Amino acid sequence: MPTVYGRDLDLNLLRVFAVVADAGSVTEAAKRLYLTQPAVSAALRRLTRTVGAPLFARSGRGLVLTSRGTRLHDSVHPHLDRLIDAALAPSVFDPLTTERTLRLGMSDSAEQWLLPRLLRVFETEAPRFRVVVIPVQFRTIAAAFASGLDAAVTVADELPNNVRREKLITGGFVCLYDPRHARLRTLSEADYFERDHVIVSYNGDLRGIVEDSLKKQRKVRCSVSSFSNLGGIIDGTAMLATIPRIVAAEIRAVRPHLKTKALPFSFEGSFWELLWPAAVDDDEVGRFVRGKIVSIAKSLRIA
Repeated sequence: MPTVYGRDLDLNLLRVFAVVADAGSVTEAAKRLYLTQPAVSAALRRLTRTVGAPLFARSGRGLVLTSRGTRLHDSVHPHLDRLIDAALAPSVFDPLTTERTLRLGMSDSAEQWLLPRLLRVFETEAPRFRVVVIPVQFRTIAAAFASGLDAAVTVADELPNNVRREKLITGGFVCLYDPRHARLRTLSEADYFERDHVIVSYNGDLRGIVEDSLKKQRKVRCSVSSFSNLGGIIDGTAMLATIPRIVAAEIRAVRPHLKTKALPFSFEGSFWELLWPAAVDDDEVGRFVRGKIVSIAKSLRIA
């Protein structure tokens, strides 16, 4: 423990001492501190015992500082002023100069549509800001927050009460395919389940979101753990990939020859959500980043 904390001194006593010295009386100091006179007197006795020398002397109806008290007052007063100023002064945050680093959790699907846009915002509005991206998904998000995550964007289920959440954008799904190999003039439900599929499975098995939601098994040819390379996997094959519409748009921006079709059955995806610990609600840097994430999601909803 640092020496300053290890010593037997209640730092509140110094505040009482400084107010008594400025007021010149216990009665007036008690009024300013919203304490009783006996409480102020008791605090002065405790401080005197700790210092080991008298700090005040009687002068008529008031008090004056002794030599020891004057030395203590001259040393303590400027520090107390700075502490009060630091506690009460409004925080100043300038995105252009901040050098903070935030730890952001992102599902691989959210990283596809959010991270490039977010970095472009930082490049112009917060050029010294740094971000560490941690991979998360609904099964790992609670543990990630426990390890010090500042915010996250993912699809989530139940979360601790101390985690705030805000819906961003829905993950409506489409079927991505290569029209050079998968001929899809129309896509019936029967045709869909007859074709080969590549799926994303966080369990590392042959079940994806369609199996979990519809309780029907597709002909899964390949199961991968993320959306990051789905475009390359689909390209040049007859397989289908059922993925969020916004992720498909990002893939087609790089591989415009790939196409999408609506699913032949009713299927609503979950919302990506912005999540953050309640304890950092008032952190200005975190609030700035969360605001930019919400703005990006809003622009995509409009588009």
